Amino acid sequence: MRRAALAVTTLALLTASAGVADAAKKKVQVPNRYDGTWSIEVVTLDGPCDRAYRYGVQIRRGEASYAGGEFNINGRVSQTGAVRAVISRGNDAADVVGRLGRSGTGNGTWNTTGLIACSGRWNAERRG
Repeated sequence: MRRAALAVTTLALLTASAGVADAAKKKVQVPNRYDGTWSIEVVTLDGPCDRAYRYGVQIRRGEASYAGGEFNINGRVSQTGAVRAVISRGNDAADVVGRLGRSGTGNGTWNTTGLIACSGRWNAERRG
């Protein structure tokens, strides 16, 4: 369950939605400037969750995906890089906030909202 909470948190870091532009009176999806492969490090600072994890996350058109695919993701990365998300699996959930930068790095904080109380920080680095 502790691993699930951290994995949930990690995925939340890079969850995003695609921007929409009005071109010739049609709505068109615009690629998000944060698209690409990201390496995410999640570190627990408080609580019984495992100490640290690293995950690979792919962002396409502002939407994040993770090969594990076992989590529900509801979050966004704004065009300025602000990250806000909730990741859940069963009764476990984590709130994630932070920022991705144009330079290819990012960071923020996370905390669980389920029965297990954990919190920590995350760091991101663009890989591709």
